[in-house]
Amino acid sequence: MKKWTIAALTLAALVAGLAAVTRIAGGWWEKNTLDRRAQLESARPLPLPASAEPPAVVQRYLERAAPATRAAVRLARLQHEGEFLLGPGRWKPFSSTQLVTTNPPGFDWDARMPLAPGLPVLVRDGYQRGEGMMRAAVFGLFNVARVEGGGAMAEGQLLRYLAETPWYPTALRPGGGVEWKALTESTARARLKDGPVTAVLDFEFGPDGLVSGVFAAARGREVDGRIVMTPWAGRFRKYEKRDGMLIPVEGEVEWRLPEGPQVYWKGRVTRASWE
Repeated sequence: MKKWTIAALTLAALVAGLAAVTRIAGGWWEKNTLDRRAQLESARPLPLPASAEPPAVVQRYLERAAPATRAAVRLARLQHEGEFLLGPGRWKPFSSTQLVTTNPPGFDWDARMPLAPGLPVLVRDGYQRGEGMMRAAVFGLFNVARVEGGGAMAEGQLLRYLAETPWYPTALRPGGGVEWKALTESTARARLKDGPVTAVLDFEFGPDGLVSGVFAAARGREVDGRIVMTPWAGRFRKYEKRDGMLIPVEGEVEWRLPEGPQVYWKGRVTRASWE
Protein backbone atom coordinates (compact mmCIF):
# COMPACT_ATOMS: atom_id res chain seq x y z
CA MET A 1 0.00 0.00 0.00
CA LYS A 2 1.37 3.39 -0.94
CA LYS A 3 2.52 5.71 1.84
CA TRP A 4 0.07 8.43 0.89
CA THR A 5 -2.80 5.92 1.10
CA ILE A 6 -1.71 4.86 4.59
CA ALA A 7 -1.42 8.49 5.65
CA ALA A 8 -4.87 9.27 4.29
CA LEU A 9 -6.42 6.31 6.07
CA THR A 10 -4.67 7.25 9.32
CA LEU A 11 -5.91 10.82 9.05
CA ALA A 12 -9.43 9.62 8.31
CA ALA A 13 -9.33 7.35 11.37
CA LEU A 14 -8.13 10.22 13.57
CA VAL A 15 -10.85 12.51 12.29
CA ALA A 16 -13.49 9.84 12.84
CA GLY A 17 -12.17 9.16 16.35
CA LEU A 18 -12.17 12.86 17.19
CA ALA A 19 -15.73 13.20 15.92
CA ALA A 20 -16.81 10.26 18.07
CA VAL A 21 -15.15 11.74 21.18
CA THR A 22 -16.79 15.10 20.50
CA ARG A 23 -20.21 13.49 20.08
CA ILE A 24 -19.95 11.35 23.22
CA ALA A 25 -18.53 14.14 25.41
CA GLY A 26 -21.13 16.56 24.09
CA GLY A 27 -23.85 14.10 25.03
CA TRP A 28 -22.53 13.85 28.59
CA TRP A 29 -22.39 17.63 28.86
CA GLU A 30 -25.91 18.04 27.51
CA LYS A 31 -27.25 15.46 29.97
CA ASN A 32 -25.61 17.38 32.82
CA THR A 33 -27.23 20.57 31.54
CA LEU A 34 -30.66 18.96 31.43
CA ASP A 35 -30.22 17.48 34.92
CA ARG A 36 -29.11 20.78 36.46
CA ARG A 37 -31.94 22.69 34.84
CA ALA A 38 -34.52 20.15 35.91
CA GLN A 39 -33.29 20.56 39.49
CA LEU A 40 -33.54 24.34 39.19
CA GLU A 41 -37.09 24.21 37.84
CA SER A 42 -38.27 21.75 40.48
CA ALA A 43 -36.83 23.65 43.46
CA ARG A 44 -39.47 24.57 46.03
CA PRO A 45 -40.07 28.34 46.39
CA LEU A 46 -38.83 29.82 49.65
CA PRO A 47 -40.77 32.21 51.91
CA LEU A 48 -39.38 35.69 51.32
CA PRO A 49 -39.09 38.27 54.10
CA ALA A 50 -40.99 41.52 53.85
CA SER A 51 -38.83 44.39 52.65
CA ALA A 52 -39.05 48.16 52.86
CA GLU A 53 -39.96 50.33 49.89
CA PRO A 54 -36.89 50.83 47.68
CA PRO A 55 -35.27 54.25 47.14
CA ALA A 56 -36.96 56.63 44.71
CA VAL A 57 -34.42 55.93 41.95
CA VAL A 58 -35.23 52.21 42.13
CA GLN A 59 -38.98 52.85 42.19
CA ARG A 60 -38.68 54.95 39.03
CA TYR A 61 -36.75 52.14 37.35
CA LEU A 62 -39.29 49.50 38.33
CA GLU A 63 -42.18 51.65 37.10
CA ARG A 64 -40.56 51.67 33.66
CA ALA A 65 -38.92 48.25 33.46
CA ALA A 66 -41.33 46.08 35.47
CA PRO A 67 -44.72 47.82 35.81
CA ALA A 68 -47.11 46.46 38.41
CA THR A 69 -49.38 45.07 35.69
CA ARG A 70 -46.62 42.62 34.70
CA ALA A 71 -46.76 39.33 36.65
CA ALA A 72 -43.63 38.38 38.57
CA VAL A 73 -41.11 36.32 36.63
CA ARG A 74 -40.56 32.85 38.06
CA LEU A 75 -38.29 31.55 35.33
CA ALA A 76 -36.31 33.10 32.46
CA ARG A 77 -34.80 31.40 29.43
CA LEU A 78 -32.13 33.40 27.62
CA GLN A 79 -29.89 32.94 24.60
CA HIS A 80 -26.79 35.04 23.96
CA GLU A 81 -24.15 35.59 21.30
CA GLY A 82 -21.00 37.64 21.61
CA GLU A 83 -17.28 37.52 22.34
CA PHE A 84 -15.34 36.18 25.31
CA LEU A 85 -11.73 37.00 26.22
CA LEU A 86 -9.78 33.75 26.69
CA GLY A 87 -6.42 35.48 27.10
CA PRO A 88 -4.58 38.70 26.22
CA GLY A 89 -5.91 39.75 22.83
CA ARG A 90 -7.66 36.38 22.34
CA TRP A 91 -11.30 37.26 21.78
CA LYS A 92 -13.40 34.26 20.75
CA PRO A 93 -17.03 34.17 19.57
CA PHE A 94 -19.47 32.38 21.84
CA SER A 95 -23.09 31.33 21.91
CA SER A 96 -24.94 30.33 25.04
CA THR A 97 -28.22 29.34 26.62
CA GLN A 98 -29.22 30.19 30.17
CA LEU A 99 -31.96 29.19 32.57
CA VAL A 100 -32.69 31.44 35.56
CA THR A 101 -35.04 30.88 38.50
CA THR A 102 -35.91 33.73 40.84
CA ASN A 103 -37.18 31.86 43.92
CA PRO A 104 -34.95 30.36 45.02
CA PRO A 105 -32.35 32.35 43.05
CA GLY A 106 -30.35 30.18 40.69
CA PHE A 107 -29.07 29.87 37.14
CA ASP A 108 -27.29 27.61 34.67
CA TRP A 109 -25.29 29.20 31.83
CA ASP A 110 -24.08 26.83 29.10
CA ALA A 111 -21.74 28.32 26.47
CA ARG A 112 -19.74 27.14 23.45
CA MET A 113 -16.63 28.80 22.02
CA PRO A 114 -13.58 27.72 19.97
CA LEU A 115 -10.25 27.40 21.78
CA ALA A 116 -8.68 26.80 18.36
CA PRO A 117 -9.95 25.46 15.02
CA GLY A 118 -11.52 22.08 15.74
CA LEU A 119 -11.13 22.49 19.52
CA PRO A 120 -14.44 23.59 21.05
CA VAL A 121 -14.55 24.67 24.69
CA LEU A 122 -17.74 24.12 26.64
CA VAL A 123 -18.24 26.49 29.57
CA ARG A 124 -20.70 26.31 32.44
CA ASP A 125 -21.43 28.91 35.11
CA GLY A 126 -24.03 28.20 37.72
CA TYR A 127 -25.54 28.87 41.11
CA GLN A 128 -27.83 26.45 42.89
CA ARG A 129 -28.71 25.55 46.47
CA GLY A 130 -26.16 27.92 47.98
CA GLU A 131 -23.24 26.71 45.85
CA GLY A 132 -21.55 28.21 42.81
CA MET A 133 -19.63 26.54 40.04
CA MET A 134 -17.56 27.35 36.97
CA ARG A 135 -16.18 24.80 34.54
CA ALA A 136 -14.48 25.10 31.15
CA ALA A 137 -13.55 21.91 29.28
CA VAL A 138 -12.23 21.13 25.80
CA PHE A 139 -14.88 18.99 24.08
CA GLY A 140 -16.67 19.16 27.43
CA LEU A 141 -14.23 16.47 28.60
CA PHE A 142 -10.77 17.86 29.36
CA ASN A 143 -10.92 20.56 32.02
CA VAL A 144 -9.26 23.90 31.38
CA ALA A 145 -10.70 25.35 34.60
CA ARG A 146 -12.98 24.02 37.30
CA VAL A 147 -14.00 25.65 40.58
CA GLU A 148 -17.10 24.92 42.64
CA GLY A 149 -18.46 25.11 46.16
CA GLY A 150 -19.59 27.63 48.74
CA GLY A 151 -17.80 30.65 50.18
CA ALA A 152 -16.35 33.10 47.67
CA MET A 153 -17.39 30.96 44.70
CA ALA A 154 -21.03 30.91 45.78
CA GLU A 155 -21.01 34.63 46.58
CA GLY A 156 -19.53 35.41 43.16
CA GLN A 157 -22.20 33.47 41.32
CA LEU A 158 -25.00 34.96 43.41
CA LEU A 159 -23.52 38.35 42.48
CA ARG A 160 -23.82 37.39 38.82
CA TYR A 161 -27.47 36.44 39.36
CA LEU A 162 -28.14 39.80 41.02
CA ALA A 163 -26.24 41.73 38.32
CA GLU A 164 -28.35 40.13 35.60
CA THR A 165 -31.71 41.00 37.17
CA PRO A 166 -32.29 43.71 34.51
CA TRP A 167 -33.11 40.68 32.29
CA TYR A 168 -35.80 39.61 34.80
CA PRO A 169 -36.50 42.93 36.58
CA THR A 170 -39.56 41.85 38.57
CA ALA A 171 -37.07 40.09 40.89
CA LEU A 172 -36.07 43.57 42.14
CA ARG A 173 -39.54 44.47 43.39
CA PRO A 174 -40.28 44.82 47.12
CA GLY A 175 -40.88 41.39 48.60
CA GLY A 176 -38.60 39.72 46.05
CA GLY A 177 -35.77 39.19 48.51
CA VAL A 178 -33.64 42.20 47.55
CA GLU A 179 -33.03 44.93 50.13
CA TRP A 180 -32.10 48.42 48.90
CA LYS A 181 -30.12 51.35 50.26
CA ALA A 182 -29.88 54.74 48.53
CA LEU A 183 -26.33 55.91 47.78
CA THR A 184 -26.82 58.98 45.58
CA GLU A 185 -29.63 60.34 43.41
CA SER A 186 -28.56 57.95 40.64
CA THR A 187 -27.14 54.95 42.53
CA ALA A 188 -28.44 52.40 45.02
CA ARG A 189 -27.00 49.36 46.77
CA ALA A 190 -28.80 46.01 46.55
CA ARG A 191 -28.36 43.20 49.04
CA LEU A 192 -29.58 39.66 48.39
CA LYS A 193 -29.31 36.85 50.90
CA ASP A 194 -29.79 33.18 50.00
CA GLY A 195 -29.26 31.08 53.11
CA PRO A 196 -25.61 31.53 54.15
CA VAL A 197 -24.71 33.32 50.89
CA THR A 198 -24.96 37.11 50.53
CA ALA A 199 -24.41 39.31 47.48
CA VAL A 200 -24.00 43.10 47.66
CA LEU A 201 -24.05 45.08 44.43
CA ASP A 202 -24.27 48.76 43.48
CA PHE A 203 -26.68 49.73 40.69
CA GLU A 204 -26.24 52.87 38.60
CA PHE A 205 -29.24 54.41 36.84
CA GLY A 206 -28.99 56.57 33.74
CA PRO A 207 -30.87 59.79 32.90
CA ASP A 208 -33.63 57.62 31.40
CA GLY A 209 -34.15 55.93 34.76
CA LEU A 210 -32.94 52.53 33.54
CA VAL A 211 -30.02 50.50 34.91
CA SER A 212 -26.87 51.57 33.08
CA GLY A 213 -24.32 49.63 35.12
CA VAL A 214 -23.53 47.54 38.19
CA PHE A 215 -20.44 47.37 40.42
CA ALA A 216 -19.16 45.01 43.10
CA ALA A 217 -16.18 45.93 45.26
CA ALA A 218 -15.04 42.31 45.23
CA ARG A 219 -16.01 39.21 43.26
CA GLY A 220 -14.11 35.94 43.07
CA ARG A 221 -11.96 35.67 39.92
CA GLU A 222 -10.44 32.32 38.95
CA VAL A 223 -6.65 32.57 38.61
CA ASP A 224 -4.70 29.31 38.16
CA GLY A 225 -7.33 27.35 40.05
CA ARG A 226 -7.55 29.87 42.90
CA ILE A 227 -10.22 32.45 43.67
CA VAL A 228 -8.86 36.01 43.84
CA MET A 229 -11.22 38.75 45.04
CA THR A 230 -11.31 41.50 42.41
CA PRO A 231 -13.51 44.57 41.73
CA TRP A 232 -16.06 43.73 39.05
CA ALA A 233 -18.47 45.75 36.90
CA GLY A 234 -21.01 45.44 34.12
CA ARG A 235 -22.71 47.83 31.72
CA PHE A 236 -26.07 47.58 29.97
CA ARG A 237 -27.43 49.32 26.88
CA LYS A 238 -30.05 49.17 24.15
CA TYR A 239 -33.23 48.56 26.11
CA GLU A 240 -36.16 46.97 24.31
CA LYS A 241 -39.75 46.16 25.25
CA ARG A 242 -40.14 42.42 25.77
CA ASP A 243 -43.19 40.66 27.21
CA GLY A 244 -44.37 43.67 29.20
CA MET A 245 -40.89 44.58 30.50
CA LEU A 246 -37.99 46.77 29.42
CA ILE A 247 -34.75 44.78 29.25
CA PRO A 248 -31.25 45.58 27.95
CA VAL A 249 -30.26 43.46 24.97
CA GLU A 250 -26.57 44.42 24.89
CA GLY A 251 -23.91 44.59 27.57
CA GLU A 252 -20.35 43.94 28.66
CA VAL A 253 -18.59 42.80 31.81
CA GLU A 254 -15.14 43.68 33.14
CA TRP A 255 -12.66 43.09 35.94
CA ARG A 256 -11.18 46.22 37.51
CA LEU A 257 -7.53 45.16 37.63
CA PRO A 258 -4.68 47.21 39.18
CA GLU A 259 -3.43 47.99 35.67
CA GLY A 260 -6.87 49.12 34.52
CA PRO A 261 -10.29 47.77 33.48
CA GLN A 262 -10.27 44.50 31.53
CA VAL A 263 -13.45 43.79 29.59
CA TYR A 264 -13.83 40.03 29.15
CA TRP A 265 -17.45 39.52 28.04
CA LYS A 266 -19.36 41.33 25.30
CA GLY A 267 -22.75 39.97 24.45
CA ARG A 268 -26.28 40.47 23.27
CA VAL A 269 -29.55 38.73 24.00
CA THR A 270 -30.75 36.96 20.87
CA ARG A 271 -33.81 35.29 22.36
CA ALA A 272 -35.65 35.42 25.68
CA SER A 273 -38.82 34.06 27.23
CA TRP A 274 -40.28 34.26 30.73
CA GLU A 275 -42.73 32.34 32.87
